[in-house]
Amino acid sequence: MKKFTIEFKWAIISIIIFLAWMTLEKQLGFHDEKLKWQMVFSLLIIFPTFIVYFLALWDKKRNYYQNNMNWKQGFISSIVISFMVAIFSPITQFITHEFITPLYFEKMISLSVESKRMTLEQAQNYFNLTAYIWQSISGGISMGVVIGAIVAYLIRTKTV
Repeated sequence: MKKFTIEFKWAIISIIIFLAWMTLEKQLGFHDEKLKWQMVFSLLIIFPTFIVYFLALWDKKRNYYQNNMNWKQGFISSIVISFMVAIFSPITQFITHEFITPLYFEKMISLSVESKRMTLEQAQNYFNLTAYIWQSISGGISMGVVIGAIVAYLIRTKTV
């Protein structure tokens, strides 16, 4: 397990950044008066995620592979981080929706029904903790793998 200590460290950092991002969204009003813009603002988390993966793979390259890491090694490392983050997704979603923004689902359901984007039943099926846990797991893995592949390419040791 010592082989993945660096990935575990960066998975924890990623989780902390996610919770900080949710707090930022809440504080900026994207879970209240600017709720209709929340989904757009949430997409911006891709930038801190990219930075985290960049720093994680750079850390792995320097401190584990002694500055000689190929793309495959970096990609595997990013997959490990993605899966570790996914494992903690139920906890991060619980913290987000119980403590950071407990009325989020009710507000999103109301907004979706009032704007006629969804029926009440559709909104209730989409905006709930279970659905968000599954979205977080699948989104975290897919985004982590794609970003990880790109970062692994950028970080890899170039052979001449």
